[in-house]
Amino acid sequence: MNSRAQLGLCAVLLAVALTGGAVALGGGSEAPPQSTSPVSAAALRSGDVKALQAHLRAQPRDFGGWATLGLAYVEQARTTGDASRYPHAERALKRSLKLRPGNDQALAGQAALAAARHDFLAALTYADRALKANPYSERALASRIDALVELGRYDDAAEAADLADERRPGIPVFTRYAYVHELSGDVKTARRVLKQALASATAAPDVAYVATQLGQLAWNQGDYEEALLYFARALAADDTYLPALEGRARAQAADGDREGAVRGMEAVVAKSPLPGPLVVLGELYEARGDRERADDQYALVDAWTALARANGVNADLDTALAAADHGDAKAALRAARAEWDRRETVHTADALAWALHADGRDKEALRYTRRATATGYRNATFLYHRGMIEYAAGEKDAAQKHLRQALRLNPGFSPLGAREASAALKDLGAAK
Repeated sequence: MNSRAQLGLCAVLLAVALTGGAVALGGGSEAPPQSTSPVSAAALRSGDVKALQAHLRAQPRDFGGWATLGLAYVEQARTTGDASRYPHAERALKRSLKLRPGNDQALAGQAALAAARHDFLAALTYADRALKANPYSERALASRIDALVELGRYDDAAEAADLADERRPGIPVFTRYAYVHELSGDVKTARRVLKQALASATAAPDVAYVATQLGQLAWNQGDYEEALLYFARALAADDTYLPALEGRARAQAADGDREGAVRGMEAVVAKSPLPGPLVVLGELYEARGDRERADDQYALVDAWTALARANGVNADLDTALAAADHGDAKAALRAARAEWDRRETVHTADALAWALHADGRDKEALRYTRRATATGYRNATFLYHRGMIEYAAGEKDAAQKHLRQALRLNPGFSPLGAREASAALKDLGAAK
């Protein structure tokens, strides 16, 4: 899909967000509310939104069915990047709560929706309300971990993960438990837990999800062969699973297969023009000298941001990172500061540090880049950002240390960043 078509897709999605959803959210009935049916539960597991809609046209008072549809819309938006699903999810969940006030399924759905929209304080509030109604709600336990992680409350998130593991051990909890440990630098535990989760997975969506998590973990540690094996396993379970397709393309790029990576990432952004894949594809184009096509991809980030905000998604973190590298430094800094005011995480600290660097404020950036790397999280991009900020701030020994660490950990972390890190190290060596 060319850049004009991608922009057209963004416009279509925005139009759907503003006008769609009437069929799914039809008229009411005087029949009493009903509980979740086996039909709706099966439809959620398969992601069959149409089946849920048909079920609710037949049983419009099924409060559990509306909650299930709301969650299905959230999952659909998460996997495809189509933010226009979020208003549909919100209406379905409200319908469920109107039919049965305080039901834990809808409250857990609202927690998942708030987290997807990056409103993590609201996500935490809804998760706590759902758990008050049902302390064993798997969805609420998982959303509570997500919210605490994204608010930067890592100790609380670790406790929440332990509690969830006691109450509802299973794949949703295992994957979050692993991520909490990865953020603290405990990659060994993260890998062990994910492997256990994969061994217990039987449904194709679960296999695809967990194998992709293992692929991403391997890629983060620079083990591209293992990453590609896990992404292949994910795609064997579901050959349309976009996170696995994106992960495979990133691993191909890092492993030297740039053309394969371009083809793979083009397929991803044709279906889901999200900022991360758009920037990677742009950098792949730029690395091979095609600046015009690269700029087209970077411009599409703005279209996605407009769509996301129109559908209630806070897009400041995505905006800050993309703009700091390929856009307006002032806009990047505004977005990063706004996000930092909402939540102090390692990711927002890194984004703010990099935005300050892009704006030429490296001394100020030092505080935040150190904060980003303080938990022990093994992330080559964070180390690269820290090294480049230290380089610009005149802290040459520290810059060499962190740039070398970035390239040792994951030498293919970025098509352009790795090249810039190598050039900076060469310059630092020549200056001694």
